[in-house]
Amino acid sequence: MPDFEPPAGNKILKESLTILQVPRLALRTPSLLLRGPKGNQEPVMFVPGLKANDVSNLPLRSYLNRRNFQTFGWDLGTNNGDVEGQLPSVVERVEAIFERTGQPVNMVGWSLGGVLSREVARDRPELVAQVITYGTPVVGGPLYTTVSGVYSPEERIAIAATIEERNKIPINVPITAMYSKNDGIVSWQACIDTFSADVENIEIKSSHVGMGIDPDVWEIVAARLSR
Repeated sequence: MPDFEPPAGNKILKESLTILQVPRLALRTPSLLLRGPKGNQEPVMFVPGLKANDVSNLPLRSYLNRRNFQTFGWDLGTNNGDVEGQLPSVVERVEAIFERTGQPVNMVGWSLGGVLSREVARDRPELVAQVITYGTPVVGGPLYTTVSGVYSPEERIAIAATIEERNKIPINVPITAMYSKNDGIVSWQACIDTFSADVENIEIKSSHVGMGIDPDVWEIVAARLSR
């Protein structure tokens, strides 16, 4: 296992400053809406993080819809953290969007939602156009997070071992992996993908909770979707 640590306590405190993202986003939104990349109704499915649901992604989805992308929630309620148990339902949702639109689906995952997005692409690359993640641990699972207490010690070790084995199977679609050294929830080192051949790791400045309303994240997501 890599020699990473969960974020330090002072970084966790910085998560409370997420509210400062709101004026920053407000200042950037006019230029993003007027000059941001435009889509051509490409399907984009969002997968929420641990204990979150589709509401968490509504601001970014609304922006992308206005830029002529076609966005979808995962439509599975709250992400309960059971990746193995939820994965079949996520695949079914992606299949349905693929059949409805006739196009491979762009997967966007926040934190644990990125883990699920990566696993769909790993198992069913024909359904997925690309994967975009932010704050997603690609190694260790909950081991290198401050929310590891959601799982028992035995579960944490088992999840980390499963991820290590899964990472031996390549993901054959493009990946954009965003990470932040200001992340107070997930170790930024654990978010860097060194396994995939077609991956771009991009540093952002956001807190973990603030990533969904970070204008830099919005700009990167729109740019990747439009190219």
